[in-house]
This record gives sequence, structure tokens and C-alpha cells, in this order.
Amino acid sequence: MKNELLKIGPFTVYGYGLMIALGIAAAYIVAEYRARKQKLDYEHVFYLVIWCVVGGFASAKVLFWITEWKTIVRDPGFMLRTLPDGFVVFGGIIGGILTGYLYCRAKGLEFLKYFDLMMPSIALAQGFGRIGCLLAGCCYGNETGCPVSITFQESDFAPNHVPLIPTQPYSSLLNFLHFFVLLYVAKHKKADGQVAACYLIFYSVGRFILEFFRGDLERGSVGVLSTSQFIGIFTAIAGVLLFIMAGKRHKKEEQA
Repeated sequence: MKNELLKIGPFTVYGYGLMIALGIAAAYIVAEYRARKQKLDYEHVFYLVIWCVVGGFASAKVLFWITEWKTIVRDPGFMLRTLPDGFVVFGGIIGGILTGYLYCRAKGLEFLKYFDLMMPSIALAQGFGRIGCLLAGCCYGNETGCPVSITFQESDFAPNHVPLIPTQPYSSLLNFLHFFVLLYVAKHKKADGQVAACYLIFYSVGRFILEFFRGDLERGSVGVLSTSQFIGIFTAIAGVLLFIMAGKRHKKEEQA
């Protein structure tokens, strides 16, 4: 795949950036549409998206640097050189959730309602984002002899001329599927917070499994687990606890 899609004079359109932008736009459109249907204050959706994107990208960058702390100690300039690339998705998820929580607190909004509103859109945006990974060649898979593989020819990230497990298309399809599953959950949820809880559970489990097929080992590890697998254990547990607590809270409100 070729990451440089189009050049207009000095301006270059990169596939990764384009897919991220499309994902954010799709996430916003879907979230605002669903907010209107749920009679929520849809005017806040735009600002939620902006703040969550800023907080998410910043956290994804910081977590990447944390995983590369040994390299940074040896070469501090590594931080500047990797400023435009190198992100850890779990950092983005955690940072985006925290930023969204702070925004809701500041504006007096019910956080769990907007948490549920936004998470299907996050899954949708991630589906587009992984297409961007495919175009750039990052987040690539292990070498494979399987007929179902992908071979990069001009990637700056993935090894070229080697058949690899197509982890990016798999991840993209799973994220799009995740989006539709969460929409189904949203229609049948019993309590606010359960859609977000399902996102945390489903994404963590799916990511934990996909990590076994990833070949970009520079993302760091904790023992025998990759950084994302290690974090995924705790986000999955957080999702289970949130689902249970949301259900208990709903029952108490009904009894009251």
C-alpha cells in the first residue's frame, strides 16, 4: 500500500491521516444523529468529539513514549522525531474517556448517557483508522505462509516483500462489526453505562487476541504480554464492573 495518496504542490494527502479524518467525521455525524433521536443535548456532541480527539491523541502519544522510555533515555531526540507517528490506541481510549468525563462534569451533563452515546462512534472511527494503518503499513502482522496474507512493497513501517498476517483488515472489520453490535446493545440496554461497558469488554478481548498475531514488537511489553494486552486485562475488568454497577444503580432507581 502507498501512504502518500495525492500531492498538490507542496501539500501531500496521506492515507493514514485521511482515514483518521474520515473516522472522526463519521463518528461525529453518527453521534449527533443518535443524540437527536435520544433527545439529548446534541449541541454538546461537537465539542465532546473535539475535546475527546485532543485528549485521546495526546494520551495515545504519551503512552507510546512510555513504552519507548528506554530509547528516550538513550536518545531524547526520539520524542521529537516520533511526534507525527507512533500512537498506542489504548492510551487514546483512556485519554478520550477521561477528557469526556471532565467535559460532562464541567457542563453538568449526565456522563453515563453521553458515554453510551459516544462509544459506538469510537468503534466506527477505529474501523476507519485501521484502514489508515493498512495504507501506512503500521500495526502489521507476523510473517505467514498462509495464502491469506498481505505483502507490502513500499512501506516505511512494515517489512517489505514479506507475506504478513493482514491484521489491519481484520482489525478494521472487527471494529465495524463492533459498531453494529454496540448499536444493538444500545437499543436493548437496561441501564446507562452498559453500552460503554460492552465496548470496554468487547474491544479488550478482541484486541488481546489480535495482539498474538501482531509483528510490530517495538510497541513494548510487560512480561510475556504486549503493552496493549496488559492494559486490556484491566479495561476488560473495568467494563465488567461498570456493567454490574450500572445494573445495580438502575435497580435502586426503580425501587426508589
